[in-house]
Amino acid sequence: MKRRILLIDDDSDLLQLLKMRLESANFEVVSAQRGLEGLQQAYRTQPDAVILDLDLPDMDGWTVCQRLRELSNVPILTLTASTSKSHLVRALNIGADEYVTKPFSWEELLARLHAMLRRASMSKQPVGVQHPASPSGPALRLDPTRHTVTVRGKSIELTPIEFRLLACLYRHAGRVLPHHYLLMEVWGPQYVDRTNYVKLYIRYLREKIEDDPRNPQFLRTEWGVGYYLSES
Repeated sequence: MKRRILLIDDDSDLLQLLKMRLESANFEVVSAQRGLEGLQQAYRTQPDAVILDLDLPDMDGWTVCQRLRELSNVPILTLTASTSKSHLVRALNIGADEYVTKPFSWEELLARLHAMLRRASMSKQPVGVQHPASPSGPALRLDPTRHTVTVRGKSIELTPIEFRLLACLYRHAGRVLPHHYLLMEVWGPQYVDRTNYVKLYIRYLREKIEDDPRNPQFLRTEWGVGYYLSES
């Protein structure tokens, strides 16, 4: 069965090119050139994923993204001509799952789309780290008020930075967060180029919360993109 992709972009040439490429990659494609039309199409067609241009002329793409996220957990890949890190952070905060900057290669877009759909298929239930069938409750529990973390009932001691990093991933469980986003959220904008910080602290966290840090069940890597907190 073909996956259905909703394209929302006011650039008719790009829309037709993406439609042709996606159909050749065995996707079913529906499209819209306006934000309101895109929301109506999403409601009518129930797509498996949405590719959304943030620079729409009527209802801006930010509003469309936010409304889509309020209505469902459909994976959303956003397109924009802006290279601003603040745009990336804003898009992820309002519900985008992926962020691609124009101009982009078809190979990159397709790879990100497949990765997004793969993550969505791994978590058909609402995203998080809960195990509803388990009598012991959530496998990983984080209390932001008390600053406590437990894994399968066992209390885990974390440093302040480790806690902030895990809390950020926990809030967006199931969504890949790029290195730059994590650096902005946890360390601050002056650290956006220090990707080694994220790698180092992910390693520290895995050593504390994973049964086997070399085969992590919670803190997963999306190679070349970032990290996400997965259901275990």
